[in-house]
Amino acid sequence: MDDANIAAADFKARHWDFAQPGRIKPGSGAHYEMLTRLLEETYNPYKPAVLDWPVLDEETKARITSLPIWDIAVQTEIKASMRIEAFAQTVKNPALRAALLHMAGEERRHRDVLSRLVAAYDIPMKPDEDYVLPVDAEWGFMVTGYSECIDSFFAYGLFEMARRSGYFPPALVETFEPVVQEEGRHILFFTNWIAWHKAAMPLWRRPYFAVKTAAVWAFLIWERIGIARDVDGLEGGDANFTINGSKSLSDEMDPAVLIDICLLEDKRRMAGYDARLVRPTTMPKLARLARLFIRPKKRPVAA
Repeated sequence: MDDANIAAADFKARHWDFAQPGRIKPGSGAHYEMLTRLLEETYNPYKPAVLDWPVLDEETKARITSLPIWDIAVQTEIKASMRIEAFAQTVKNPALRAALLHMAGEERRHRDVLSRLVAAYDIPMKPDEDYVLPVDAEWGFMVTGYSECIDSFFAYGLFEMARRSGYFPPALVETFEPVVQEEGRHILFFTNWIAWHKAAMPLWRRPYFAVKTAAVWAFLIWERIGIARDVDGLEGGDANFTINGSKSLSDEMDPAVLIDICLLEDKRRMAGYDARLVRPTTMPKLARLARLFIRPKKRPVAA
């Protein structure tokens, strides 16, 4: 693709409006149609095989390759694609099943991108883990979806902080940027699936689904507490690179500034999509609450 086509594809991936005018109620037929069209109509056809991995100087390469995130990032993408595809096979409606399979394909592409980055910079990797799918395919999809909601929110901030500080060189940031934005589309799709699914299901099923959702959140909180105690971060499985990435940048990181940047980046990355789509709100709300109690670090006064 030439530069003009790349720019057009990038713009299309970040800006989208559903053609039908008027208010759209969650759970309605229009909401379902909007939900199932989102990923395909914002698809960025970049090919991992032709991504231009920049040549890094030795100091930068050592800094990037020493980050303890690459194993868990690759494993996360493998598991995500498997879980989404397994759930898709249980869905009877063709349009929703096609959208889920599209999402699973993009997760596999993320794995391909990470694998090529690892190969380009000779990053040592542990062997792929054997993974058994959950018996409840919907549970597996919900774990993946809510996990991405958590991880993407913090990844936005960490990615932007690494860009501002020069921890990631600009050329590498530019190469990786489509993957970060693509995760934003995924959590937008997942959030709207949750809203549509809850609104469309029979009343008698809703209490069970609420309990199931709470159990997923409890599992993810427990998992992240476990990973926070684990230096390698590989035991927990689903937590993305954000926890280990934040550890690696902790010397330069001001938690208050990180939260502020996460909130700004979350808003910026969601701004281009139809305002009638339901936005992920749990992590921004929790971040705003935490920010009330976290003050910025005092900077030393220059002599």
